[in-house]
Amino acid sequence: MNESRGITQPGRSRVIGQCDALAIVHWFDFICPFCYITQDWDALIFARGIDVVSLALRAHPEIPPARVHVGPRHGPTYRNIEARARAADLALNWPSRLPSSGSALDAAEWVRRNRPTISRDFNTALFEAHFVLNEDVGDKATILRKAKQLGLDTAALDACLEDGSAAGWLRESEAMAYEYGVRLHGSIAAGFWRALSPSMSFRASCRPSRRSNPMRSRLQP
Repeated sequence: MNESRGITQPGRSRVIGQCDALAIVHWFDFICPFCYITQDWDALIFARGIDVVSLALRAHPEIPPARVHVGPRHGPTYRNIEARARAADLALNWPSRLPSSGSALDAAEWVRRNRPTISRDFNTALFEAHFVLNEDVGDKATILRKAKQLGLDTAALDACLEDGSAAGWLRESEAMAYEYGVRLHGSIAAGFWRALSPSMSFRASCRPSRRSNPMRSRLQP
């Protein structure tokens, strides 16, 4: 994808713009451990000549700004997540609190639309902030610090976060996810644009569509 030349204004673009090749749409949340441990999927999918568009979707919109306390993680699900993190060579330090991820996801949508070549690095930085450094990704200071480290226009980003305009992009992304039946996080929509679980085979998740794809005209940038 080509990098944008200017700042995209909320309400003036679509969630997804023109996409001529098969693309996989992946919804994620920075506080979702399944999304964290499958970050390397993008590289595997790109290697097969398929584009990936990562869109924001809140896993827990009910979490208040003050964050919620989370106890120790026990059980087979968490052991499996930890094993998959080790296999992917990802550090994993379970945070004791879960933040409200809305502002971080607003920022991710702003970066994706305005600086698409930096989008993956920005997302990686916020995943690391939550799952490795245990920083509060619900705190705007954390978001802007990560953005500054990547050379992003923090003044423009801050303005969109402050006036709530970037939140409109998150709502668009979430509405699109709900439209296509995406409820579980780490899900992928491809081929016939069905939501697929990460536990399903890679072959199934990458099956090309046999009909006109209604989402191809909605890629942005």
